[in-house]
Amino acid sequence: MYISRKKPAYPITHALRQYLRDYDRDAPLPVSYAELLRYSNSFPLRDRAGKDTLWQTVFYEPSVLVELNQGLVQVYALLKTAGDLSFANDLLADRIDYCHFGNSHPFRVRILNQLNDNYDYFYVKQADASRLYGLELEHLLSPNSMNYLVGSGNTLIEEHIVGIPGDDFIRLRLNLPHLNQVRIAKEFVKFNERCFARLLGDMRAYNYVIGVTPDFEDEQYRVRAIDFDQQSYEGRRAMYVPQFFKDNGPVVELCARLLKPSTIHQYQAEERTLMARRARAERYRLKALLDVMRGQELAPPDKVNELKAALNRHHRTQKFDSCDSMGDVVRLNLWLMLGPQMLATVMS
Repeated sequence: MYISRKKPAYPITHALRQYLRDYDRDAPLPVSYAELLRYSNSFPLRDRAGKDTLWQTVFYEPSVLVELNQGLVQVYALLKTAGDLSFANDLLADRIDYCHFGNSHPFRVRILNQLNDNYDYFYVKQADASRLYGLELEHLLSPNSMNYLVGSGNTLIEEHIVGIPGDDFIRLRLNLPHLNQVRIAKEFVKFNERCFARLLGDMRAYNYVIGVTPDFEDEQYRVRAIDFDQQSYEGRRAMYVPQFFKDNGPVVELCARLLKPSTIHQYQAEERTLMARRARAERYRLKALLDVMRGQELAPPDKVNELKAALNRHHRTQKFDSCDSMGDVVRLNLWLMLGPQMLATVMS
């Protein structure tokens, strides 16, 4: 399946910036994305098995590193504790990695607590309006809270999302004897439904993670998106349905083998109901987000028209003909999938 590799970065408009301020996503950052590009050397980062991770660990001149360490610890404090620096002397930015792969070219910062050697991560990326809309829709409509900040210019800070990368999970764990395959299948059906309802694209296996939580009798699983660059950009409907990506094939086969059609429809209805309840609870914020989104160009006109035609066929309607932007398309798709009663306020 073809994905637009050269998706352009869409700017943060004045209206989007105001939305970010209104909901505490905007913050004065002591370190910018551009400053992290000042590294002097790098080498490939390999995993425990010696496999190339596609990340490069980067190095800086000593004077630059001292300045960056102080700023990155402050960024971590802004992200985690609203800027409380009382513990800053215990923290150190002990490793910075850079990835050339993908649209956002992220830096990953490892923050080490020097008292106990525990560490955490956050990401520094180039802010793109598409990604910000994707993060907000995930925060409002999924079971997952998203923690991120946007600085002046084009710097985006994202909290690390914990989980096993989907491609690793499929390759190494999917057929383990203790795995509850029915629960994995159920969660993938629900994830598939969430992505399509809010038109989040490119959910190939390495763009989501699997969270595993031990329960009193078994394990629970949750599939979480970690890449939001392809929020409502592509024109083909299949791009927004994870089951159509080849590397998700083993999980799709699991769903087909273990779940009856009636059970799949039940899980889809459950997820739509939960999304509708979240939309109802966050109706004012969701309406504000969609109003801003509707006023910004987020895809070329030919992609918008292609997706409108595809969704008209899927929903057996002509309502998408009246949509002028991708924001309009997202809003109408949510309304058709989650129900007019639940989203009446959002559509007003």
